[in-house]
Amino acid sequence: MCIYIDVDVEIFYMYVQRFNLPTFLFLHLCIIFFFLIRIEIQLSQKMVLLLVLIFSQIIGISQGQLKVGSYAETCPDAESIVGAVVREAAVSNSNIAPVLLRLHFHDCFVQGCDGSILIDNGPNAERHAFGHQGVGGFEVIEKAKSQLEATCPGVVSCADIVALAARDAISLTNGPAYQVPTGRRDGLVSDTSMADNMPDVSDSIQQLRAKFLQKGLSDKDLVLLSAAHTIGTTACFFMTPRLYNFAPERSSDPSINPNFLPELKEKCPQNGDVNVRLPIDRGSGQTFDNQILRNIKDGFAVLQSDARLYEDEATKGVVDSYFNLLSPMFGPFFETDFVDSIVKMGQIDVKTGSDQGEIRRVCGAFN
Repeated sequence: MCIYIDVDVEIFYMYVQRFNLPTFLFLHLCIIFFFLIRIEIQLSQKMVLLLVLIFSQIIGISQGQLKVGSYAETCPDAESIVGAVVREAAVSNSNIAPVLLRLHFHDCFVQGCDGSILIDNGPNAERHAFGHQGVGGFEVIEKAKSQLEATCPGVVSCADIVALAARDAISLTNGPAYQVPTGRRDGLVSDTSMADNMPDVSDSIQQLRAKFLQKGLSDKDLVLLSAAHTIGTTACFFMTPRLYNFAPERSSDPSINPNFLPELKEKCPQNGDVNVRLPIDRGSGQTFDNQILRNIKDGFAVLQSDARLYEDEATKGVVDSYFNLLSPMFGPFFETDFVDSIVKMGQIDVKTGSDQGEIRRVCGAFN
């Protein structure tokens, strides 16, 4: 009896962690769980999961949290419309996947995932901030919004469109398919000064960790969201400091694999065109996979911020965990963990409920 209970308690806590339930809800579940044990009702694993799911649904409703399928009744074709627009965009722009993924990241890291980056009401709008240089994909979001307004006006937020478009973009590059919790509302503030603290490719690991922690993201999230660099390109502008002017020796970053250095210098010669672009993920720049982590491990990281992940024991441990001999069979599994992290990121400081934000008619302007 005691052994059986111990196993159930462990299973119970595992599911609580898996569903990221709040502490107070966990305590309520504990009370009920141990009450049932007290009256000698033995809970099976399925019963434990059912209990956790029921209470997570209750708390989700009471707190107005995001929910998968929130448009099922109000705009049932919402997600398919966004997906179709993203696929159409990919026909004319093969680089649209990393563009939309980056847009989602930049939106969430400034004032939360509220579509504030989409506003274009003048030079002081957030999208024109220095930290958002090179961010694009706005026309894709606006096109999806236009079609959604024609189908179900005033229902689907621009913030949700950004999150859904990022998901659909990942699937275009053989990345994992996953469900996106929706129900975000659009923010009412957009200002360049809000984007002053974006993570930067030149940040130290301590700076990156602090910026992610400020958003409720862990070291594991930092590694996995950085792994989104598995698709896309970067400009030589961001590489040349690592190649020719790396402090304090003012030479090359010693963390770069010596066999990789000549290749980088050939693509980005000193005093050359800083706008030349190169894949961030050497050898796998068009496919969403964990090759970027292998490259980081082997000294083939293109971005300085990615290379720093292997110079810190905590983040290095996360990278290494995906290359253990048994990880292909028993985990951790890169795609599953990435989905957990991007869904978690998509819930940063979201605005929900009729008392927060709005549903914009046009994504680039407040109502």
